[in-house]
Amino acid sequence: MAANFWTSSHYKQLLDPDKVDVVQRLDKEKGLTLEEFRLIKIHMSLQIWKLALHVKVRQRVIATATTYLRRVYTRKSMTEYDPRLVAPTCLYLASKVEESTVQARLLVFYIKKMYAGASSSDEKYRFEIKDILEMEMKVLEALDYYLVVFHPYRPLLQLLQDAGITDLTQVAWGLVNDTYKMDLILIHPPHMIALACIYIACVLKDKDLTTWFEELRVDMNIVKNISMEILEFFEYCRLDSKGNILIPEDRINAALNKVAAKP
Repeated sequence: MAANFWTSSHYKQLLDPDKVDVVQRLDKEKGLTLEEFRLIKIHMSLQIWKLALHVKVRQRVIATATTYLRRVYTRKSMTEYDPRLVAPTCLYLASKVEESTVQARLLVFYIKKMYAGASSSDEKYRFEIKDILEMEMKVLEALDYYLVVFHPYRPLLQLLQDAGITDLTQVAWGLVNDTYKMDLILIHPPHMIALACIYIACVLKDKDLTTWFEELRVDMNIVKNISMEILEFFEYCRLDSKGNILIPEDRINAALNKVAAKP
């Protein structure tokens, strides 16, 4: 794995914002809208997180899996790559890449458990081991076998230490987790995402770090733009009393049924 972000395949594959949130042609033909495309990606990010809680993997594995999922859909359609199979497959692949391997049979067991009680129309999404193994090869091809992902967590801790505000670690860390419900990791260097989360945390906790930010010699316009995108995301999504994202099940099912429907 590359030790330096700037020489890594991750850096070389950073995308322009207008190349990320794009509905593929096959999905458009099925009637999938941009809003539905975004909802499916958010929903599947949450499904990866829920499945990861069952199999007990590190946060880094979840983050890598979510990055893979989002990167796949910058290149491939949801019609060709069923999101309900791609999500657990990305978790399976990420667990191996991050040296925290989860057996495919365990994922299959918990997928079936998670979907227990679901409507009979969802039967075809209760996958077997061979389905995950077959999709793993398709995901690898979609990723061009570039599997290195640098995350904001390490620079976040280093920056908080440097700024002398380690008391904001929990808030800033939670914000970083939330960025994986967006496409930021495909667009911006990890340290810039970390800085944006620190910037928001400082605003929330009324801490003035203006001088510290100035001394960093980074483009504060980019940091503020990332911060605004994070805040706009929270305005876009409905949250429950615990801060969890609420997505109406009927809207998700309707969107998924579009890409699952036979032409």
